[in-house]
Amino acid sequence: MKLGDGVEQAIHSVTLLAALPQGGLLSAAALAEFHGVSASYLLKHLQALSVAGILETLPGPKGGYRLAQKPDEITLLDIVLAVEGPEPAFRCKEIRQNGPNPLPAKRFTAPCQINAAMLRAERAYRSELRTVTVAALNAQVMREDDGSIAARGCAFFKGHMRQSKPKTPS
Repeated sequence: MKLGDGVEQAIHSVTLLAALPQGGLLSAAALAEFHGVSASYLLKHLQALSVAGILETLPGPKGGYRLAQKPDEITLLDIVLAVEGPEPAFRCKEIRQNGPNPLPAKRFTAPCQINAAMLRAERAYRSELRTVTVAALNAQVMREDDGSIAARGCAFFKGHMRQSKPKTPS
């Protein structure tokens, strides 16, 4: 299975936004600069994350992005589904019914065993992604950090972070 580059960019952007102090925002351009990726390509995925309710978008020249949920409520599955959509990776087209001399339709009442196996794998994959939160990812990075990752983030925030009024709890 191959996920698009947007999934990696989205996960890294969400984990970076999770490290912002209260009221902090980053623009799409700043997120793209931090990760060395195309701003226009990343923007498409940031918008998908906003539509999914993972990010909050504050418009305007002083606007930007911040998390719309707590980091321990956002899973990797949430991010993948926001970027890639809810469809399974494997989509059976029932090609077993094609070709010369096809069998009668009554031979195909049971689901395709290949499709069934692929859907079981998809369920296992999604189940695993559902167990990993953004908070857990950031905690693991911080446990393994010698200080250089935190210093890089703090230095970047100092030059690029925008401030807004903190979200009021709903």
